[in-house]
Amino acid sequence: MLLVATSTPSWAQQSVNLGEISVTSPSPIQRSGSGAVSAANASPAQSPATPAPAGPSPGAVPSTIGVLPVATDTFSPVTLVTREQIARDQPRTLGDALFDRPGITSSSYAPGASSRPIIRGLDQARVRIQENGVVNNGVSDLGEDHAVPVNPLVSDRIEVIRGPATLRYGSGAIGGVVSSENNRIPTFIPLNGYSGQVTTGFSSVDNGRLGAATVDAGKDGVAVHADGFKTANDSYAIPGGIQRNSYNESQGGAVGISAIGDRGFVGVSFSHYDALYAIPGGVAEQNRTRLDPNQDRVTSRGEYRPLDGPIEVIRYWAGYSVYKHREIGFGEDGIEGVQAIFKNREAEGRIELQHVPVFTAIGTLTGALGFQSDRRVINSQLEAFLPKTESRSNAVYLFEELELRPGTRLQAAGRYEVDRLNSTAAQFPAGYVPVEGQEPFQYALTRRFAPKSASIGALQDLPYGFVASLNGSYVERGPTSYELFSQGPHDATATFEIGNPNLKRERARTVEASIRKADGPLRLDATGFYTRYTGFIYRNYTGLFCDDDFASCSGGTENRQIVYQQQNATFYGAEIIGQYDLLPVGNGFFGLEGQFDFVRAQLDDGSNVPRIPPYRLGGGMYVRADGWFARVNLLHAFDHNATGVFETPTKGWDDLRAEVSYTAPIDPRVYGATEVTVGLQARNLLDDDIRNSASFKKDEILLPGRNVRLFMTARF
Repeated sequence: MLLVATSTPSWAQQSVNLGEISVTSPSPIQRSGSGAVSAANASPAQSPATPAPAGPSPGAVPSTIGVLPVATDTFSPVTLVTREQIARDQPRTLGDALFDRPGITSSSYAPGASSRPIIRGLDQARVRIQENGVVNNGVSDLGEDHAVPVNPLVSDRIEVIRGPATLRYGSGAIGGVVSSENNRIPTFIPLNGYSGQVTTGFSSVDNGRLGAATVDAGKDGVAVHADGFKTANDSYAIPGGIQRNSYNESQGGAVGISAIGDRGFVGVSFSHYDALYAIPGGVAEQNRTRLDPNQDRVTSRGEYRPLDGPIEVIRYWAGYSVYKHREIGFGEDGIEGVQAIFKNREAEGRIELQHVPVFTAIGTLTGALGFQSDRRVINSQLEAFLPKTESRSNAVYLFEELELRPGTRLQAAGRYEVDRLNSTAAQFPAGYVPVEGQEPFQYALTRRFAPKSASIGALQDLPYGFVASLNGSYVERGPTSYELFSQGPHDATATFEIGNPNLKRERARTVEASIRKADGPLRLDATGFYTRYTGFIYRNYTGLFCDDDFASCSGGTENRQIVYQQQNATFYGAEIIGQYDLLPVGNGFFGLEGQFDFVRAQLDDGSNVPRIPPYRLGGGMYVRADGWFARVNLLHAFDHNATGVFETPTKGWDDLRAEVSYTAPIDPRVYGATEVTVGLQARNLLDDDIRNSASFKKDEILLPGRNVRLFMTARF
């Protein structure tokens, strides 16, 4: 699969055929001849983010549709959602795209609009959201009602990275990294001069409509990219009715250009995102609360490979974004209007220096040294719970990998970070109960933290294509601005949030073991983990309710009072997924699949960490042959009774799913496209009551009921 113009040099003419059963490695180290390359580091020739631009040859029939992608070249587990799977599922948020993946769920605060991924029970400050290697969070980490300004419809793939590789991105990735990869900064020149994809669909549960298109083109060392998307849906149906105030719409797009030269490339892109979505359930539904996020973003990326010297590759990533949203609805005075405004300006840059391989007596050493810097300013107005805050962070990190012999590798990584946060803190009375005539004391405060992290891992090839890994890590995280400085009502989430300006660093010690297999009739990805937290920061319900000011917290009715607190905690769990091609059918197979995952999380006082996902077990059967793909699958969530303080149990549910699609090559001279896929996908066929135990809204809303989606994708 050649992805660059023929004028490129020999190093850029290497081709890497990833197919549908390989996944890229998050390691900053690229190994020639391996079955995977780093997504964030792929050279222009090796960018696995885009399928073969020329499309299939006439008469070719895809044979890997629906095959489970498994990463065997990574020290830590990587969950991958491929471009083909995105086209079939047509998710409108990253949380929707990942909700049913083992070890991952989502906040589902406003399904289809605001649904942020949750990894192993961790969310917000511990899960980094990025696009093409640069953070793209908006203010989604401040509240579950805030949308992530990333639309998966224009993604080439979505990766979830866990374990030691997250040290590359910062202490804010202690729980994992969700990375949306696309070609907005072009990294290849199509063989035929242009390539692209158009997708559209309709869903019955919400009268949902969507369309998205991407186009890549280039010539003579210059590559360009353009994409756009638009989605809209009404309030969705639930068993026995409609989930009121759950409508949403979004639109956006991007343009980008890159220069691809003899020794590397450099590119830049501009993207825009805006949306309007309502918050269902509870007070937000009664007040007809809705949000209108919009974001403008400029990003740049490049790499250079010197002819000689100790540095093999120099790479950089940089981005700057301006984000704003308003929270609109009826206020305490009964008048409809803007209740709160959130603004976020964020800049981030990272540079990596990959040294040439060092041949030692015990093996070959490869590695990279990186530097990262970012600045973030959050400004909120009206009934916003967070005063203006500024956060700065600078870090240095190092990855080294030692190949002892073919099939045996060791990896070590370290990171040192310096964080500074300044804002206005508040001192509340003991017990967070108002004292008559006394307001919380406010004062300017600057907090500084220096988190240090390290990891070590081993990767070993085993017989029959299995690969085993064992990793250990020690990661520190400084508190975020909202954990330190929150001090007021949040209308959309119906909470009164109180930060703790005295919080200390959070420390996590993790041991993780995996066994994986990517090739052959059996594909398997199984991982178990154990994490011990010192000073785990969490939002604790106090049992009080407030209105719009702290003085009302003794007799309020609308907002649940939550306080950021710190306590030691233990997390452990497992995630398993597998497929087995049982019988040959045509040029493909009939097979079976299954998955299981669980997370158990307890604080040292014996109570449970709130909002933890349930145990889940799933399985089904599939057929892929002669361009057809069909699947029937049931995902069962067990009753969740390991609840936190003031949290209610969640009843289990069953999601019966089915789909059928057909992919065929077509004549581009007649249809203008080289391949088309059409299909039907059904979710929640039993029309079951599905509540997400990890969501703040799980007692107030149901997830969508029975849904049938028609989809079509054309590639050219």
